[in-house]
Amino acid sequence: MKVLNSTPARRKAGSLADNIKTFVYAILIALAIRTVAFEPFNIPSGSMIPTLLVGDYLFVSKYSYGYSRYSLPLSLPLIPGRILVTPPKRGDVAVFKLPRDNKTDYIKRIIGLPGDTIQMRAGRLYINGQLVPRDNPVEFTYTDTNGSVVRTTRYVETLPNGVKHPILEISDQHMLDETPVFTVPPGHYFCMGDNRDNSQDSRVLSAVGYVPLENFVGRAEFNFFSTDGTSAIWELWRWPAAIRYDRLFGAIN
Repeated sequence: MKVLNSTPARRKAGSLADNIKTFVYAILIALAIRTVAFEPFNIPSGSMIPTLLVGDYLFVSKYSYGYSRYSLPLSLPLIPGRILVTPPKRGDVAVFKLPRDNKTDYIKRIIGLPGDTIQMRAGRLYINGQLVPRDNPVEFTYTDTNGSVVRTTRYVETLPNGVKHPILEISDQHMLDETPVFTVPPGHYFCMGDNRDNSQDSRVLSAVGYVPLENFVGRAEFNFFSTDGTSAIWELWRWPAAIRYDRLFGAIN
């Protein structure tokens, strides 16, 4: 009687099992890196122009402020509060979960720390009653997501801790250029967009308001890709003309 050799079948089954294991391990490693080290984000709106542009892709460091449930995939409630905490600094560009729903990712600049008072008067920022200097005005033009050309003025603002960063102002008479005095509660932060007249941020208490420390996802570190939107993600042949080469791997300050 002829006995069939089952060795090739076993090898085939073993190879399939090894491939599945490799795939699972790769997913677990990617999730681990995304959870504890870096997570990619893209910029869909112009609220942080000129620091960040629509079409920028950036990495956020997850370890910068410690870890909370929002550091985990699907915001799994496995971490109570925040652990291994390093407090955010004034001037950091940070990603956080919108306090209103604890789901939507927002990216803004940290302007106010716990206990600070923040106010806008005639388009000028006051922190703890002191006017924040803005200098070097230059004309700045950009095209918004609707295709409209926006003409504005670019300034360099200097925060109390010495951090310098650009801001845009169309004028000093916009809706959010006059505000009451905001007092930042303990354990919370006040965040604003650099595009001051086109940013829904902590100045709108009903929409954003004060950001709890627990809601921070991480600090924006650098762009790894940027496109001007003239090429779809699958149109590889159009990428060379659409990529903003001067923004690749640029640090975010």
